[in-house]
Amino acid sequence: MGPNSSLNTSALGGSPPPQTSGTPVGYDGAGGGHGGRGASCLKTNQTNFWGGDVYAWSTLSYPYAYGSKGGRTSDGGKFGGIGGGRVFLNITDVLYINGSVSAKGGDGGTLGGGGSGGSIIIRAQKLRGFGVISAAGGKGWGGGGGGRISMNCYSKQEDVKIAVHGGLSIGCSGNAGAAGTYFDASVLSLRVGNDNLTTETETPLLDFSTSPLWTNVYVENNAKVLVPLLWTRVQVRGQISLYCKSSIIFGLSEYPVSEFELVAEELLMSDSIIKVYGAFRMSVKMLLMLNSHIQVDGGGNADVATSVLEVRNLVVLKDYSVISSNANLALFGQGLLKLTGQGDAIKGQRLSLSQFYNITVGPGSLLQAPLDDDESRSLVTESLCESPTCPVDLVTPPDDCHVNYTLSFSMQVCRVEDILVNGVIKGSIVHIHRSRTVIVDTGGMITASELGCRTGIGMGNYSNGAGAGAGHGGRGGSGFFKGNLSEGGQRYGSADLPCELGSGTEDPYQSDGYVVGGGIIVIGSRQWPLYRLDNYGFISADGQSRGVQTLNSNDTLIGGLGGGSGGTILLFLQSLALAENSSLSVLGGYGGSLGGGGGGGGRIHFHWSKIAGGEEYVPLAFVDGAINFSGGAGSGDGIHGEKGTITGKKCPKGLYGTFCTECRVGTYKDEEGSDVDLCKDCSFERLPTRARFVYVRGGVTQSTCPYKCISEKYRMPKCYTPFEELIYTFGGPWPFTFLLLCIVMLLAVALSTLRIKLMGSGCSYETKNSMEHQDDQRFPYLLSLSEVRGGKSEDTQTHVHRMYFMGPNTFREPWHLPYSPPAAIFEIVYEDAFNRFIDEINSVAAYEWWEGSVHSILLLLAYPCAWSWKQWRRRKKIHRLQEFVKSEYDHSCLRSCRSRALYKGMKVGATPDLMVSYIDFFLGGDEKRIDIVISIQKRFPMPIIFGGDGSYMSPYNLHNDTLLVNLVGQHVPATVWNRLVAGLNAQLRTVRHGSIRTALLPVINWLTTHGNSQLEFHDVKLELGWFQATSSGYYQLGILVVAGGCTLHDLHHSEYLDICDTSSRTSSSVAENSANLDEDNQSHTSHVFSRKKITRGFNGGIINEDTLKSLGYKRDFLFPLSLLLLNTRPVGRQDTVQFFITVMLLADLFVTILMLFLFYWISLGAFLAVLLILPLSLLSPFPAGLNALFTNGPKRASLARVYALWNASSISNILVAFICGMIHYVIISVHSLEKANIWHSKEDEKWWFLPTILVLLKAVQARFVDWNIANLEVKDLSVFSPDPDTFWAYESVS
Repeated sequence: MGPNSSLNTSALGGSPPPQTSGTPVGYDGAGGGHGGRGASCLKTNQTNFWGGDVYAWSTLSYPYAYGSKGGRTSDGGKFGGIGGGRVFLNITDVLYINGSVSAKGGDGGTLGGGGSGGSIIIRAQKLRGFGVISAAGGKGWGGGGGGRISMNCYSKQEDVKIAVHGGLSIGCSGNAGAAGTYFDASVLSLRVGNDNLTTETETPLLDFSTSPLWTNVYVENNAKVLVPLLWTRVQVRGQISLYCKSSIIFGLSEYPVSEFELVAEELLMSDSIIKVYGAFRMSVKMLLMLNSHIQVDGGGNADVATSVLEVRNLVVLKDYSVISSNANLALFGQGLLKLTGQGDAIKGQRLSLSQFYNITVGPGSLLQAPLDDDESRSLVTESLCESPTCPVDLVTPPDDCHVNYTLSFSMQVCRVEDILVNGVIKGSIVHIHRSRTVIVDTGGMITASELGCRTGIGMGNYSNGAGAGAGHGGRGGSGFFKGNLSEGGQRYGSADLPCELGSGTEDPYQSDGYVVGGGIIVIGSRQWPLYRLDNYGFISADGQSRGVQTLNSNDTLIGGLGGGSGGTILLFLQSLALAENSSLSVLGGYGGSLGGGGGGGGRIHFHWSKIAGGEEYVPLAFVDGAINFSGGAGSGDGIHGEKGTITGKKCPKGLYGTFCTECRVGTYKDEEGSDVDLCKDCSFERLPTRARFVYVRGGVTQSTCPYKCISEKYRMPKCYTPFEELIYTFGGPWPFTFLLLCIVMLLAVALSTLRIKLMGSGCSYETKNSMEHQDDQRFPYLLSLSEVRGGKSEDTQTHVHRMYFMGPNTFREPWHLPYSPPAAIFEIVYEDAFNRFIDEINSVAAYEWWEGSVHSILLLLAYPCAWSWKQWRRRKKIHRLQEFVKSEYDHSCLRSCRSRALYKGMKVGATPDLMVSYIDFFLGGDEKRIDIVISIQKRFPMPIIFGGDGSYMSPYNLHNDTLLVNLVGQHVPATVWNRLVAGLNAQLRTVRHGSIRTALLPVINWLTTHGNSQLEFHDVKLELGWFQATSSGYYQLGILVVAGGCTLHDLHHSEYLDICDTSSRTSSSVAENSANLDEDNQSHTSHVFSRKKITRGFNGGIINEDTLKSLGYKRDFLFPLSLLLLNTRPVGRQDTVQFFITVMLLADLFVTILMLFLFYWISLGAFLAVLLILPLSLLSPFPAGLNALFTNGPKRASLARVYALWNASSISNILVAFICGMIHYVIISVHSLEKANIWHSKEDEKWWFLPTILVLLKAVQARFVDWNIANLEVKDLSVFSPDPDTFWAYESVS
């Protein structure tokens, strides 16, 4: 069929099938009916009139009936338009339609109704083209109904337009004829569409094929479908779709008792309506609604069955879509129920939602039951308002989740896994049962507020204008008006398991209504508690507040009604999260104006299903929001309603309160209950000092409360430190001390026995006639230096002069010789060559830079090591000087050819302590001038410089070598001289340079009383003096030996003045200033002025009681150490002293180890600081002490001094221990203040005890070592005799 071609049977219909009513009766000009009813302009919203009725429903798939005529408008008038004809096309292959195929109804004009459309049957393999196939109704006063089209084409091109709409109604433009039917026989689908023509006339669908089932049913474009028969079942295999303001009406509004059933895979609705009069049962897999409504009207008949909508997979409501019923409504499925957003709602008188895995109530959406009218609410709550008992089905609901009038709830959500509420769930009695989680999101709400009872058990009284509030969990507030008092409603129900509606109040004059109490919200049940409730929004069952004034019968104001009482929130659950700004509320309502009392608060109960104890405990609730159960405020003189109750299930042992939280730390609970007073304080008697009670999961259930130490450093169960644990392992401090003392004594006895067995007893005193041996015990490694070549008698005869090196022999100020030869050797040397020799030997005596650097480093790290290094380098330097003078230097400064040839004119020597070195000059024997030899024989007065520097390691001493003995022996017998030297050294050993002014006074007195008194018999006198001052202020002490009957005043200054060069005078001047001699002392001016002459060229001066006060010295900044390092007089009892040293040494070791153990516990940093500042000092005294005790021979005294030096050096480590201990104490004190529940024990304050004991041990140990050294160095105690006669009585011993 080409373009503009047509196959037209419009208005050519014959007679319709017999016994049909397609042509309307009457004279209203209604349209004819066929596939759809003809329109009647008599139809209004209150009436239900139509024109010609439908027929040929049974031949829907093969329609072959003519359309009907339209009705007439008068008794004698003609009928309206003729019905459409019939078209039957049976095409073997392809049908192309680019024109039109028509079987339209005829036009009835204004005097008749339009004819109904006819029938079109098309059979083809394929349908193509852009044409039109139409069986539309004709136009008339009332439009004709559409006809019927049936097509059976395997393949269709969608561009072919198919129309079965009704005809336009001239008399009522908004009510066109009803749409006809288009049946696609190839896929068994029915389409009813009215081409967007507005109509109020339905297209009845009388019955549906059950074999075979139709595939799809489409109702679209303003089509209205009516399923009028009782117990009609609409079932298709595919989808039922309603689009574009179409609708399906089940049943008749006059008889809302029918029960209809719709079965399909999908029900899709867009801008459409399904109306059901009666009960409705639906079974689909998917229900999608867009701005659509499903309305179920039970007509208020209690006999109407519950409407049940089964949607197995998906329910989505969007854009103001609503499912509502004024009877019971049940909606269940197995998938998702989602109310998307604003305006979406599911409402019912009673509503049951069940078996979905998820229900989402979007923002602005609503789930509601009952409906908003008072009748619906009263119908649901009436049976509960006056009942004092709790309905069983709220606490133990049936498992089948069915809904009927016998159940107590108005809304039930049953067997839904997860519920997400962003909108509103509203109902008088809301029951959520057998769900897993409920999440009320921000802005979401589950409410039963103002949906309870108008009266009730706790109804508020109203008397003489005074309205009292209703009671429930708390009494209602009393009303007060013009002196009249009305008592508030009573309390009722159980706080432990509440399930009552809130009560209200009524206006006795019925002038302004009533006030309603709160409803009931029950979530979970005993058998099926909720797993988790997360509330970010609001859950409420508040009582209603009176918001308007109350009038009496003559319209005058009286006291207002009281507020309604709060309802009930009963939660069976496992856990609760109440977020910030969220709330659970059962508030009482406010009283009305003019004295209305406030309503009492409701009841909230948390019935925890599983309260795990012990290690399995988890917190039941996290509450950051509000839980409101207070009563409402009264108005005016009205009384505030009492607060309601909030309770929880009885908590097991260890837990308390509504939410079964753990008893606070430091308390225990050994019985069931929720009262906080059941949490009793733990006993502090069993709590160690350094312990605190600890948190225990699930709370403490026994009186023996668990605890732990305040730090992991302490050890359970007594919270001792490792050190204390060690002590208390042996019974405590005193038993441990006694045991340690016994161990020390046993070890000391064993070591002393071993020492005596290996080395012999130290009680005997040697009587060798040699002070050299005594000196060598102090410094054994210089034994050879005391036997310098020249000890022969012929050396004594040829000895000319002993020239001493100047300086302290340190790395900063090494030894050096002054330029220009002394007067004593001026005649035997060449001055120029001598000065060159001085340059060479001074360069040899100087130290390398690295030697001083090593000494400085060792001085910081370990002072004993630094002292040993210095002594070693000094010894090396002495050997180097000896080797230089003996082998390397050619002696060219000597005048004697024999001395130059044999290298025998000069010899280097030193004191054993390496503090003083000298060069002895000898005659060669070939001198030509006889007067030289004669003058050399006059060696007196002769200065002798002391060794040492007045320190502990190098005390002052007079080194008495053989040469000196022989020289002095010219005037004094050797025994006398040796005894004198022994006594003088005994006095000098106690002289400290730091207190030289006071320490030298006994020496001066001793020389007077013991020395010179004896030497006078030999015409010899000794004077104490200072010599060889350097520019740095260093000077040396010594004695001046005056012999031959001469005195200092007898000597003539002029003899020696000419041999003193300028440098000597300069040095003398510096020395004089360094020594701070008092030039104002006129009585000794002659002595000072003639010192060059007295000392044979040495710069220096005589020291006596007068000059001693002005003698210079360097201040000792380490004076406290002198209490430990002190050269003393011997005490004897050597074995006893050494035994006590052994005891002190062992005690020192044990205490040191214990102190390190203690500080290791304090911190690793403190341990390392104590151990390594200074390095090696803390632990070295023990090996040094054993080495000193178990060494035999001349080294014992020197090793004992090294031991004493290590002992003193370890004081620095103890000082570090005190500093670390103080820091530790301050830290724990501050920490204790910051945490009030943590305190430190008094035992922590005793950290100083071990360092203090160690200091005392060091001090006692040092004194015993000093005595031991004195015993080793001074064997003869008689040298300290205060009586000169007694002293000289032992001359032969020395």
